[in-house]
Amino acid sequence: MKDLSTLFPVTEEYTYLNTASCGLLSTSLVAWRNQHDTNLMNGGSMFRDLHKMHIAEIRESVAQFFHTKASNVALVPNFSFGMNVLLDGLSKGKKVLLLKGDYPSVNWPFENRDFDVCYAQIDANLEANIAEAVAQHKPDILALSIVQYISGIKVDLTFLKDLKQQYPQLTIIGDGTQFLGTSDFNFEESAFDIVGASAYKWMLSGYGCGLFMIKEEVQGRIVPSSIGYNSADADFNKRYDIEFVGHLEPGHQDTLNYGSLGESIRFLNALGKHNIQAHLDHLTQRARIAFQEMGLLSHTVSERKNHSTIFNLNGDTSLFNRMKNEGIIASLRGDGLRVSFHIYNTENDLETLLDVLRT
Repeated sequence: MKDLSTLFPVTEEYTYLNTASCGLLSTSLVAWRNQHDTNLMNGGSMFRDLHKMHIAEIRESVAQFFHTKASNVALVPNFSFGMNVLLDGLSKGKKVLLLKGDYPSVNWPFENRDFDVCYAQIDANLEANIAEAVAQHKPDILALSIVQYISGIKVDLTFLKDLKQQYPQLTIIGDGTQFLGTSDFNFEESAFDIVGASAYKWMLSGYGCGLFMIKEEVQGRIVPSSIGYNSADADFNKRYDIEFVGHLEPGHQDTLNYGSLGESIRFLNALGKHNIQAHLDHLTQRARIAFQEMGLLSHTVSERKNHSTIFNLNGDTSLFNRMKNEGIIASLRGDGLRVSFHIYNTENDLETLLDVLRT
């Protein structure tokens, strides 16, 4: 991976290991955003008249990036918004399997509604726990984060495909907020029926934009009640002929924020999804080996074969403050310190972190 520090100025001043909290904006994206608002300022409604074509282009770029159809893609302000709209369209009383301690925006929308909820544990045997819970409880829905926000544990996607083959009627919903943008993810070939994500982390798109992908075969089983003029493509005659994703897009679409997603996808495509994945695999594998040798990882993580770009290290506020004093940006999460790596991180960043941890 080429040196990207000039495109991400924060990395020239800090060792930024906090994408799991907030992905960075590139100088090229900020330049595009400034030009967007300049065009809006100078053109007003004449500029806004172009928004439908722009939104269609963004949706198509999302679909191509994740290997699905544009008709399966909804552009939403964030994961939580899209999740709540979809759940309001599900029949009450369905049995739902969640992971105990998963991200609140995954679990709370189910727990706050009339669903029959059961749980599987997050530990070194995550996949076995899910399989056992599915066999025991026979849920209608499995909902989980693809990557856990505290520990960085990543569910085995091959396991989920096998699970889906065994239980084809099981609807699998994934939160990809801590995952999408780290690899070449093929939605249509995955086990997931629905994947949603906020795009301000690994997709490097800033706040106020997210996406949901919903396979055609499950769209008929969900009846969202959300509706607005934009749902009908601003056409009175289409009020009773609204496409599924229109229910997730009831109002005016934000061409600045969703446009930022489109520009970020253009940038990630230029780098190459396989190059991104290879860079992150190499960097995180080196990090994992070093962290394990230093005894900084939990047994849960150490015992698993594969991991994500997120690590939770044994440490306290004192270590966190020492890292901050050395210009290392991370987060206190759970019982430890969370660090995370993305395309703008280098082996020098890892060595800087290890030097502080060794002291």
